[in-house]
Amino acid sequence: MPHDLLADLTSRGLIHQSTDPGALREWMATPGRRIYCGFDPTSDSLHVGSLLPLVLLRRVARSGHEPVALLGGATGMIGDPSGRSEERNLLSPEQLAANIAGIGAQVHRVLAAPAADGRPPAGRVHVVDNADWMRGVGYLAFLRDVGKHVPLSQMLAKDSVQSRLERDGGLSYTEFSYMLLQAWDFVHLSDALDCRVQFGGSDQWGNITAGIELGRRLRSRELHAVTCPLLVKADGTKMGKTAAGAIWLDPRRTSPYRFYQYWINLDDADAGRCLLRLTELPLEEIHALDEKRAANPAARDSQGRLAEELTRLVHGDDGLAAARQATAVFFGAEVASLDATALAEVFADVASHDFPRTALDGDGLPLVEAFERTKLAPSRSAARRTIEQGGGYVNNRRVADAAQRLTPADLVGGSTIVLRSGKKSYALARFA
Repeated sequence: MPHDLLADLTSRGLIHQSTDPGALREWMATPGRRIYCGFDPTSDSLHVGSLLPLVLLRRVARSGHEPVALLGGATGMIGDPSGRSEERNLLSPEQLAANIAGIGAQVHRVLAAPAADGRPPAGRVHVVDNADWMRGVGYLAFLRDVGKHVPLSQMLAKDSVQSRLERDGGLSYTEFSYMLLQAWDFVHLSDALDCRVQFGGSDQWGNITAGIELGRRLRSRELHAVTCPLLVKADGTKMGKTAAGAIWLDPRRTSPYRFYQYWINLDDADAGRCLLRLTELPLEEIHALDEKRAANPAARDSQGRLAEELTRLVHGDDGLAAARQATAVFFGAEVASLDATALAEVFADVASHDFPRTALDGDGLPLVEAFERTKLAPSRSAARRTIEQGGGYVNNRRVADAAQRLTPADLVGGSTIVLRSGKKSYALARFA
């Protein structure tokens, strides 16, 4: 018998709303049950906000059941109005196909990733696309076979619909139809996979319960729902948003280093909750980290453990190693192994100065001039004193001679030299 999934989710604060817990627990008492969660293909990559449903599906697998990840190849043609103040831009079929391929690969990878203790995923993982059963379905046939069984009053009563109807822009019929399509997804999966439970964010309650009602009317079948809290910070703002934009799961859009740093820099008020909800660490370890954080918040043990677990989950051991290496560089580790992209990520907020590549010709560029022009020193004489006192570094290697010149041999990533004054004052000399 699988362990009590509902108790596990409750202990981690992962349940916002649910249908009858007793009936849910009874249905889940049989191993191998299928439980699904949907992912909208609004982009070719998922973002940090998608980690919560992915972790929920991983917990489904760990409990002895089979997770079903639904990709919205059909519903993505419309766009979910839930939580939106205005209508989404419609995607072209080509862009939608690219998005499905991108997020499908991410879902497969995250759900198949081993746990921190090396255990492989338990149970089969299903990844399905609702375009596969909606493609070719006629409009009139859908209205007759499905729409007939969904009362308009039920749809109008949903918060996601009412909130939009109250705005000046209203709600288009296209978006209004989204709920009907998602409801049919639930019934179809209960037919095809005997999937009787849908997980989703708290903003999906209306869409999910529409599917429950449709299952009752069409099949006389009892379906269930569990929603989780949305991933937000203690101040109520969405998690995964930064001044530079969203934190994506695709390493081409958010590097492992930036992903790792996002969690390292998380506020103390959010760290403990994220450890509970986003990792598979035992509760005892999380409580111990909470105690350490309360006693010595400057150590940032919780953030470090969180960054380690989530970076490994999303980017694997190689991605975690690269993120750690790049982080170490900022604290004085060897620079030579980084490429130009990694350098730009690590030193994104560091001042820089552009030099012509010819400045390195001949005898090279005097180091004291480079310190002055990158603003690491107010003058060449001040730069000379810093170097003579042991505070000058090139590519994180201490320089002993104030007369040293920079040459092409000092370039990292083909175009950059990292300069440092003292322990933490950095500047980049770029050559093009």
